[in-house]
Amino acid sequence: MSDPFIAAASLEGVPSAFRAARDGIDAVLRDRGLRRSTPDDTARSLLIGAWATATLEGSECDLDELGAGGGDATARAAVRLSTELLGLLPTWQRSPVQALARIHALAAAGSVPDVDLGRPVNPEGTARLTQLATMLAGRTEAPALVVAALVHAEIAAAGAFVSHNAVVARAAERLVLVGRGVDPASVTVPEAGHVAAAPDYFEALAAYGTQETGVHRWLLYAAEAYTRGAEASPLASR
Repeated sequence: MSDPFIAAASLEGVPSAFRAARDGIDAVLRDRGLRRSTPDDTARSLLIGAWATATLEGSECDLDELGAGGGDATARAAVRLSTELLGLLPTWQRSPVQALARIHALAAAGSVPDVDLGRPVNPEGTARLTQLATMLAGRTEAPALVVAALVHAEIAAAGAFVSHNAVVARAAERLVLVGRGVDPASVTVPEAGHVAAAPDYFEALAAYGTQETGVHRWLLYAAEAYTRGAEASPLASR
């Protein structure tokens, strides 16, 4: 079977950009002591991630408010998703499409009709998710960070669900980082890396699905975002 991720991972500038991003992540985990990370560090990372992803969806809730149990409906939905996300890792590794359906149900509950929760409604998008799951089941020599970035962009671009496709995509990205060993304790905050440069994020994500060079542009953007996500880790502030 051919390696579906390696061509993108080999584009000009991508290997060096992602090596630098991985070095930044590893430096935070090593220098601050991954083995000394605690469940509180993971919980804080997930909370920051929930705030960031909600902000990208238009929420104006601040992090302190969200941490105190407040926030608007968008932010509260992001927290609801974050509290269950890591528990979906076994499902993700066994059946990515099933995990994505559950992620959508958590993210969209209360904002779309129940009949649409966790149910892909776009046939073309559904086919893309199925193809992505097949790709993930195969072996790849591409760096895990590249896989995470491509998973994120492909889910968002597929638009399989009636809403919240980008939220689902960012959640899946975090699962890839955990499941493929980049950040097993999930203490970096990739979502924070995106919200810190939100205009670039939206432009690069749009380019992925519409421009001939969009995959290249997205990957170079994502490498920088992962570096920012490492810097946002609770470990980095120690």
